[in-house]
Amino acid sequence: MPCRASFQDFLISHSRVVQVRLSRVRGSSPREAGTCMFVAAEASWGTIGGGQLEYIAIDHARRMLKRHVLSDTLDVPLGPEIGQCCGGRVEMSLAQMRQPDRAAAVSAAKAEEQALPHVYVMGAGHVGRALADLFQHMPLRCILIDQRSEELNLCQADVEIRQSAIPEIDIATAPAGSAFVVLTHDHALDFLLASAALQRGDAGYVGLIGSATKREKFRRWCRDHCDGLGTDRLICPIGAGGSRDKRPSVIAAFVAAEVIADLTSETAASAPARSIDLPQTGKQPDAEGDTAGKISR
Repeated sequence: MPCRASFQDFLISHSRVVQVRLSRVRGSSPREAGTCMFVAAEASWGTIGGGQLEYIAIDHARRMLKRHVLSDTLDVPLGPEIGQCCGGRVEMSLAQMRQPDRAAAVSAAKAEEQALPHVYVMGAGHVGRALADLFQHMPLRCILIDQRSEELNLCQADVEIRQSAIPEIDIATAPAGSAFVVLTHDHALDFLLASAALQRGDAGYVGLIGSATKREKFRRWCRDHCDGLGTDRLICPIGAGGSRDKRPSVIAAFVAAEVIADLTSETAASAPARSIDLPQTGKQPDAEGDTAGKISR
């Protein structure tokens, strides 16, 4: 499995680094005030939004390194002058990092990593592994869980792999605000895990692979077996709002967008319930109602 380089590795590899920080933002800007990136002579870490703004910052930081300038500031209008049309204005502070600065930056990076939202992908079939491939590049901690070691071994993504005989425990012990994407190889297990995620009451997202028919079966199952557990917060089918294509990679793309949108929304905790019906065609879902899962798991 590939292993991503860490911010600490970057700092160890480069003895001289300039920290670029957006100290003030007025109007529209690619990133918010406080955003940082780190620039060495031949490498960089992080981003302040890309485009000409970032090019200017990197070029200025490297000229500082060449000229041994310890600190500087830049005031950049985001308009036609630099080929950007955001319309705002940013002030940047640039400073060569001393050892205390490096220690503080590493500590802040570790704290940020620990605060990342957790996404539990419950099932390591085709769609589960495709989701792991996407989630590894996002600002979150992905945990891919399955009872089957042979499926987990097929995952090449840089995510946490967890073989679990009782995955309900993984759901019960997850941090508040976690996301749960349920797409196992077994309908009964799907129902058990989805209900466990909903019963927490604090999940940032709960999604179940399937169809409108499967969602209705799950609703009835919860009514009969979970003391009327409400299913309004359940997303089922998952990733069904953008495409009828049922290939695992396509489903995963729409599900990943769905999850990250919910987890990064400022109003995620109070967002209205969503349930998505599959586009209607002349053909009804199969008896199990799992038009997406049957093909792609």
